[in-house]
Amino acid sequence: MQTDIEISRAATLRPIGEVAARLGIPDGAVESYGRYKAKIDPGAIGVPRGRGKLILVTAINPTPAGEGKTTTSIGLADALTLTGRRAVLALREPSLGPCFGTKGGATGGGRAQVAPMEEINLHFTGDFHAVTAAHNLLAAMIDNHVHWGNTLDIDVRRVTWRRVLDVNDRALRRIVQSLGGAAEGFPRESGFDITVASEVMAILCLARDLDDLQDRLGRIVVASTRDRRPVTARDLKADGAMAVLLRGAIKPNLVQTLEGTPAFVHGGPFANIAHGCNSVIATRAAMALGDYVVTEAGFGADLGAEKFFDIKCRQAGLSPDAAVIVATVRALKMNGGVAKGDLGHEDVGAVQRGAANLRRHLENVRSFGVPAVVAINGFDADTTAELDSVRELARAAGSEAIVCRHWAEGGAGAVELAEAVAALADGGAARFAPLYPDEMPLFDKIERVAKRIYRARDVDASPVIRRQLATWEAAGHGGLPVCMAKTQYSFSADPGLVGAPTGFTLPVREVRLAAGAGFVVAICGDLMTMPGLPRVPAAEGMRLNAAGEIEGLS
Repeated sequence: MQTDIEISRAATLRPIGEVAARLGIPDGAVESYGRYKAKIDPGAIGVPRGRGKLILVTAINPTPAGEGKTTTSIGLADALTLTGRRAVLALREPSLGPCFGTKGGATGGGRAQVAPMEEINLHFTGDFHAVTAAHNLLAAMIDNHVHWGNTLDIDVRRVTWRRVLDVNDRALRRIVQSLGGAAEGFPRESGFDITVASEVMAILCLARDLDDLQDRLGRIVVASTRDRRPVTARDLKADGAMAVLLRGAIKPNLVQTLEGTPAFVHGGPFANIAHGCNSVIATRAAMALGDYVVTEAGFGADLGAEKFFDIKCRQAGLSPDAAVIVATVRALKMNGGVAKGDLGHEDVGAVQRGAANLRRHLENVRSFGVPAVVAINGFDADTTAELDSVRELARAAGSEAIVCRHWAEGGAGAVELAEAVAALADGGAARFAPLYPDEMPLFDKIERVAKRIYRARDVDASPVIRRQLATWEAAGHGGLPVCMAKTQYSFSADPGLVGAPTGFTLPVREVRLAAGAGFVVAICGDLMTMPGLPRVPAAEGMRLNAAGEIEGLS
């Protein structure tokens, strides 16, 4: 059997200028990065075709068995194209952290991939490096300001801006910096987050244009003074230089699927740490150029979809027309208590038990006023009885479940899904509304997500956290949405609590203000904003062969 990378290499891709031209993008708006990828100047795209229908692809909670959300997004877009519709993809860029850690690449799989696979998964057009540089430039300017007299009166004990790196490195989670004497700065405790957790990444993905980007960068709160006044990037005069570093990164990247469907792949905040969506600029460009736009949000619908609706759609004024919830029989069986090694045996009972997870995600997505269909990402080992069970359960929940074979067949394997999704989007049934109003107090917003989406009984937050939220409200940040940071593996903060748990307490360990991005982060349970590598990282299986080609990247 061919690997994903072998399938990708064997594909015949169109020159990227041809892909852009087929979308109606003028040549002057295309900045090529080789033959098969380009950055697009959104200001030079020209007259929009109209407003493309916006389709969100989300999923049940992930398991080691896999769900295939990105693969399904790509297969759906290819199927829409195959059925004569003008479809455009809008996806996130992969992070090097999971690429070399547990998950591997994030460009789809089998016959449903975006390409060139190796380049997208690795350095691509340098966007993540630009984010890392801009973030760490601000960190350096904070320390430099303190070193040269500290005219802003920054309290070095209250510097909240950490550094970032786009690899998993648990040793950098908590560090002591600036050792070595007066010439090296003021020693203090700090740490690193992964680049995709950076507020700069969130800003890049939520900004409307360059002016909005620099304005948001200037609003980043990095520290407090000795009398507890906030210090911003604008106070440090860092926002201009940061915008300079991000000038190219803000332009969306255009690539294609193996079947030639245009794909904007731009930005990549994690959904368990950050807001989990590709850039607003890329989504708007896709909607201006296509009749159907397929986008995705990270991890399960409790994280990615909720943040897509409550953060991205709220800030960008987007109104989705339909949603797809991806599930596999294998993952449903794991949610029903079956061990990974036993997934090859038929177990309709386990599917039915695990379907409680799917049912809750369906209820949640529809609670935002967005109609949804279930995509069953099919495996050869799935039995007719198991698939019929999922169809029946979806029907009982008021939806439709469609078996897809896009991994093996490309767009042809998702035609039935494409027809169902197009009918939903064209039907005009969507009545989108966020989960909570802007004016709701910050803690009440956290509680609303915990109780309505996760089904928690209550939220455990210390008096210190509640006072911090009240302080931010008094400073004018009370209207911001909340960005819940928790494990992706469960509705709760306990990754081992699979299925559809209820009645638990959600522990909020820390809150962070992302004033530039425009949200407040609530970190729950043991979630780390700098992941670690697993016992056997994917990096151990990667190498260059005798021809200089990459092997082991999947």
